[in-house]
Amino acid sequence: MTIVTQNHRIDTTFDFRSDTPPGKDPDAHSPTLRCYHRLLWSKPLPGGDMFNLVVTTPRVYLHHQSQAGEFFLSSDAVIPSFSREKRMSRIIQQVPAEELDAFLAIGYTIGGMMVFPANRVDRKATINGARGLHPRIKDRFDLTIECIRRYYHNQDSPLDATFDRYSDFFKLFEDFRGYVEFFLLQDLVTRDCSRVLFFTPFTGFETSPLPDSLETYGQYRQFAVEFIQARNKRISRFASTLRQR
Repeated sequence: MTIVTQNHRIDTTFDFRSDTPPGKDPDAHSPTLRCYHRLLWSKPLPGGDMFNLVVTTPRVYLHHQSQAGEFFLSSDAVIPSFSREKRMSRIIQQVPAEELDAFLAIGYTIGGMMVFPANRVDRKATINGARGLHPRIKDRFDLTIECIRRYYHNQDSPLDATFDRYSDFFKLFEDFRGYVEFFLLQDLVTRDCSRVLFFTPFTGFETSPLPDSLETYGQYRQFAVEFIQARNKRISRFASTLRQR
């Protein structure tokens, strides 16, 4: 669905790889993605203050500065296909190429994208880096959101230390529900925001986050795609309210 927002469009079917220079990362180099992020997330915070984002700060993807603080944000494609994960190669080889291509394509629509703080603190990993490198997360967005849920409830998770470095960012949204509603993530949690709806069965962070069979990978893909589709619809509805302002 395409929504006109002022002089811009929010096209929830747009593949951000299509306007990215060859060999470059859409998260950093798609002008459409950057525009969409600025339009979608420049809005009131749960406390009422405006979270205006600008793209005019040199060498900064998205920038906010106000009495709420100063924040430097970057984009992150949050639904990995694991197509380049060596430990997944035996499983990936069994997936028809057209199915894998379709999964990659929907993963690069706006429903599969997020923003996180981009500035390094004490020369340590950002949230993007930490969630990608941690062996118990492996870039899984559902597991990342479970870590965020636990952070807001003062419960342990593999990303605790990383989130602590960006506590000012998480305070902007007041609580887990505020974070979920701000970034239109309601389709990844239960109605009361008490539980995350995982893409594969979850028993804790003690086991590998990688799907361990073709069946489990199929389930992961199915639920991940359903989440992206639902979030894209939610984004379209939200964008229509921007059009009316």
